[in-house]
Amino acid sequence: MTTMANFVAFGGIVLLGAMSPGPDFAVVVRRSAVSGRGHGMAAAVGIAVGVSAWVVAAATGIAALMAASAAAFTVVKFVGAAYLLYLGVRSLRAALRGGGPLELDDPAAVRRGPWAAFAEGLLTNVLNPKAALFFVALVPQFVSTGAGAVETLLLSAVALAGTVAWFLLVAGMVGTLRKVFARPSVRRTVDALTGTALITLGLRLATTTRP
Repeated sequence: MTTMANFVAFGGIVLLGAMSPGPDFAVVVRRSAVSGRGHGMAAAVGIAVGVSAWVVAAATGIAALMAASAAAFTVVKFVGAAYLLYLGVRSLRAALRGGGPLELDDPAAVRRGPWAAFAEGLLTNVLNPKAALFFVALVPQFVSTGAGAVETLLLSAVALAGTVAWFLLVAGMVGTLRKVFARPSVRRTVDALTGTALITLGLRLATTTRP
Protein backbone atom coordinates (compact mmCIF):
# COMPACT_ATOMS: atom_id res chain seq x y z
CA MET A 1 0.00 0.00 0.00
CA THR A 2 1.32 3.45 -0.91
CA THR A 3 2.30 5.37 2.23
CA MET A 4 1.18 8.87 3.14
CA ALA A 5 4.72 10.11 2.47
CA ASN A 6 4.51 8.71 -1.06
CA PHE A 7 1.16 10.42 -1.63
CA VAL A 8 2.64 13.73 -0.49
CA ALA A 9 5.72 13.29 -2.69
CA PHE A 10 3.58 12.32 -5.66
CA GLY A 11 1.34 15.34 -5.18
CA GLY A 12 4.37 17.62 -4.95
CA ILE A 13 5.84 16.34 -8.23
CA VAL A 14 2.49 16.65 -10.03
CA LEU A 15 2.14 20.19 -8.68
CA LEU A 16 5.60 21.14 -9.95
CA GLY A 17 4.66 19.71 -13.33
CA ALA A 18 1.47 21.78 -13.38
CA MET A 19 3.43 24.92 -12.50
CA SER A 20 5.80 24.55 -15.46
CA PRO A 21 4.91 26.77 -18.44
CA GLY A 22 2.91 24.97 -21.10
CA PRO A 23 -0.37 24.88 -23.01
CA ASP A 24 -2.42 24.27 -19.85
CA PHE A 25 -1.07 27.43 -18.24
CA ALA A 26 -1.61 29.46 -21.43
CA VAL A 27 -5.24 28.33 -21.74
CA VAL A 28 -6.08 29.18 -18.12
CA VAL A 29 -4.45 32.61 -18.33
CA ARG A 30 -6.21 33.56 -21.55
CA ARG A 31 -9.58 32.23 -20.44
CA SER A 32 -9.31 34.15 -17.16
CA ALA A 33 -8.09 37.36 -18.80
CA VAL A 34 -10.50 37.44 -21.72
CA SER A 35 -13.60 35.57 -20.53
CA GLY A 36 -13.41 36.15 -16.77
CA ARG A 37 -12.44 34.32 -13.60
CA GLY A 38 -15.30 31.81 -13.83
CA HIS A 39 -14.24 30.63 -17.28
CA GLY A 40 -10.62 30.41 -16.18
CA MET A 41 -11.60 28.28 -13.20
CA ALA A 42 -13.72 26.05 -15.43
CA ALA A 43 -10.71 25.54 -17.71
CA ALA A 44 -8.61 24.78 -14.61
CA VAL A 45 -11.04 22.07 -13.52
CA GLY A 46 -11.00 20.59 -17.04
CA ILE A 47 -7.21 20.40 -16.97
CA ALA A 48 -7.26 18.79 -13.52
CA VAL A 49 -9.75 16.16 -14.70
CA GLY A 50 -7.43 15.42 -17.64
CA VAL A 51 -4.46 15.00 -15.29
CA SER A 52 -6.51 12.69 -13.07
CA ALA A 53 -7.45 10.60 -16.11
CA TRP A 54 -3.79 10.31 -17.13
CA VAL A 55 -2.91 9.02 -13.64
CA VAL A 56 -5.54 6.29 -13.92
CA ALA A 57 -4.39 5.47 -17.46
CA ALA A 58 -0.78 5.21 -16.32
CA ALA A 59 -1.64 3.08 -13.29
CA THR A 60 -3.68 0.65 -15.38
CA GLY A 61 -1.14 0.46 -18.21
CA ILE A 62 -3.27 2.21 -20.82
CA ALA A 63 -0.93 5.19 -21.08
CA ALA A 64 2.08 2.86 -21.36
CA LEU A 65 0.45 1.06 -24.28
CA MET A 66 -0.21 4.36 -26.01
CA ALA A 67 3.35 5.55 -25.40
CA ALA A 68 4.72 2.26 -26.73
CA SER A 69 2.54 2.29 -29.84
CA ALA A 70 4.06 4.42 -32.57
CA ALA A 71 0.71 4.73 -34.36
CA ALA A 72 -1.27 5.74 -31.25
CA PHE A 73 1.41 8.17 -30.13
CA THR A 74 1.52 9.78 -33.57
CA VAL A 75 -2.26 10.14 -33.81
CA VAL A 76 -2.56 11.75 -30.38
CA LYS A 77 0.46 13.93 -31.09
CA PHE A 78 -0.89 15.38 -34.32
CA VAL A 79 -4.45 15.76 -33.04
CA GLY A 80 -3.10 17.56 -29.98
CA ALA A 81 -0.80 19.73 -32.06
CA ALA A 82 -3.66 20.64 -34.42
CA TYR A 83 -5.85 21.60 -31.46
CA LEU A 84 -3.14 23.85 -29.99
CA LEU A 85 -2.60 25.47 -33.38
CA TYR A 86 -6.36 26.05 -33.65
CA LEU A 87 -6.44 27.73 -30.24
CA GLY A 88 -3.36 29.78 -31.12
CA VAL A 89 -4.72 30.98 -34.43
CA ARG A 90 -8.03 31.87 -32.77
CA SER A 91 -6.14 33.95 -30.19
CA LEU A 92 -4.16 35.76 -32.88
CA ARG A 93 -7.34 36.48 -34.82
CA ALA A 94 -8.86 37.97 -31.66
CA ALA A 95 -5.76 40.16 -31.28
CA LEU A 96 -6.05 41.36 -34.88
CA ARG A 97 -9.75 42.13 -34.38
CA GLY A 98 -8.79 44.45 -31.55
CA GLY A 99 -8.90 42.29 -28.43
CA GLY A 100 -12.65 42.02 -28.16
CA PRO A 101 -14.43 39.45 -26.01
CA LEU A 102 -13.76 35.82 -26.74
CA GLU A 103 -16.13 34.49 -29.36
CA LEU A 104 -16.67 30.78 -29.72
CA ASP A 105 -17.62 29.53 -33.15
CA ASP A 106 -20.27 27.14 -31.83
CA PRO A 107 -23.46 28.94 -30.67
CA ALA A 108 -24.19 26.04 -28.31
CA ALA A 109 -20.78 26.57 -26.70
CA VAL A 110 -21.71 30.17 -26.03
CA ARG A 111 -24.83 29.06 -24.20
CA ARG A 112 -22.82 26.56 -22.18
CA GLY A 113 -20.43 29.30 -21.09
CA PRO A 114 -18.03 27.75 -18.56
CA TRP A 115 -18.65 24.28 -20.01
CA ALA A 116 -16.89 25.35 -23.19
CA ALA A 117 -13.92 26.53 -21.10
CA PHE A 118 -13.97 23.22 -19.18
CA ALA A 119 -13.88 21.28 -22.47
CA GLU A 120 -11.04 23.47 -23.75
CA GLY A 121 -8.96 22.76 -20.65
CA LEU A 122 -9.76 19.05 -20.74
CA LEU A 123 -8.91 18.64 -24.44
CA THR A 124 -5.71 20.66 -24.12
CA ASN A 125 -4.49 18.23 -21.47
CA VAL A 126 -5.71 14.85 -22.72
CA LEU A 127 -4.52 15.51 -26.29
CA ASN A 128 -0.96 16.06 -25.09
CA PRO A 129 1.07 12.82 -25.43
CA LYS A 130 3.82 14.41 -23.35
CA ALA A 131 1.45 14.05 -20.41
CA ALA A 132 1.26 10.32 -21.11
CA LEU A 133 5.04 10.02 -21.11
CA PHE A 134 5.28 12.05 -17.89
CA PHE A 135 2.81 9.91 -15.97
CA VAL A 136 4.06 6.62 -17.44
CA ALA A 137 7.45 7.49 -15.95
CA LEU A 138 6.07 8.88 -12.70
CA VAL A 139 3.14 6.75 -11.55
CA PRO A 140 4.87 3.32 -11.38
CA GLN A 141 7.31 4.78 -8.84
CA PHE A 142 4.40 5.43 -6.47
CA VAL A 143 2.12 2.46 -7.13
CA SER A 144 2.89 -0.64 -5.09
CA THR A 145 2.92 -4.09 -6.65
CA GLY A 146 -0.59 -5.41 -7.05
CA ALA A 147 -2.15 -2.03 -6.32
CA GLY A 148 -5.92 -2.04 -6.38
CA ALA A 149 -8.54 0.38 -7.57
CA VAL A 150 -8.63 2.27 -4.27
CA GLU A 151 -4.92 3.09 -4.38
CA THR A 152 -5.16 4.16 -8.01
CA LEU A 153 -8.15 6.39 -7.29
CA LEU A 154 -6.36 7.97 -4.31
CA LEU A 155 -3.36 8.85 -6.48
CA SER A 156 -5.73 10.22 -9.10
CA ALA A 157 -7.48 12.33 -6.45
CA VAL A 158 -4.14 13.68 -5.20
CA ALA A 159 -3.16 14.67 -8.75
CA LEU A 160 -6.54 16.29 -9.34
CA ALA A 161 -6.43 18.25 -6.07
CA GLY A 162 -2.91 19.59 -6.63
CA THR A 163 -3.50 20.54 -10.24
CA VAL A 164 -6.85 22.21 -9.67
CA ALA A 165 -5.50 24.12 -6.65
CA TRP A 166 -2.66 25.61 -8.70
CA PHE A 167 -4.71 26.55 -11.74
CA LEU A 168 -7.57 27.92 -9.63
CA LEU A 169 -4.98 30.17 -7.99
CA VAL A 170 -3.78 31.30 -11.42
CA ALA A 171 -7.34 31.90 -12.62
CA GLY A 172 -8.15 33.82 -9.45
CA MET A 173 -5.09 36.04 -9.71
CA VAL A 174 -5.66 36.84 -13.37
CA GLY A 175 -9.40 37.28 -12.79
CA THR A 176 -8.69 39.79 -10.02
CA LEU A 177 -6.90 41.94 -12.59
CA ARG A 178 -9.92 41.76 -14.92
CA LYS A 179 -10.20 45.54 -15.17
CA VAL A 180 -6.62 45.72 -16.39
CA PHE A 181 -7.19 42.99 -18.97
CA ALA A 182 -10.40 44.73 -20.08
CA ARG A 183 -8.31 47.46 -21.69
CA PRO A 184 -8.19 46.84 -25.47
CA SER A 185 -4.41 47.28 -25.68
CA VAL A 186 -3.79 44.83 -22.82
CA ARG A 187 -6.29 42.33 -24.21
CA ARG A 188 -4.65 42.50 -27.64
CA THR A 189 -1.29 41.85 -26.02
CA VAL A 190 -2.63 38.88 -24.04
CA ASP A 191 -4.25 37.42 -27.16
CA ALA A 192 -1.11 37.94 -29.24
CA LEU A 193 1.27 36.48 -26.65
CA THR A 194 -1.00 33.55 -25.84
CA GLY A 195 -1.63 32.83 -29.51
CA THR A 196 2.08 32.88 -30.27
CA ALA A 197 2.80 30.61 -27.29
CA LEU A 198 0.12 28.09 -28.25
CA ILE A 199 1.26 27.97 -31.88
CA THR A 200 4.86 27.49 -30.77
CA LEU A 201 3.84 24.71 -28.38
CA GLY A 202 1.71 23.10 -31.09
CA LEU A 203 4.60 23.08 -33.57
CA ARG A 204 6.94 21.74 -30.90
CA LEU A 205 4.46 18.98 -30.05
CA ALA A 206 4.12 18.08 -33.73
CA THR A 207 7.87 17.47 -33.92
CA THR A 208 8.06 15.50 -30.67
CA THR A 209 9.43 11.97 -30.96
CA ARG A 210 9.04 9.09 -28.55
CA PRO A 211 12.05 8.59 -26.26
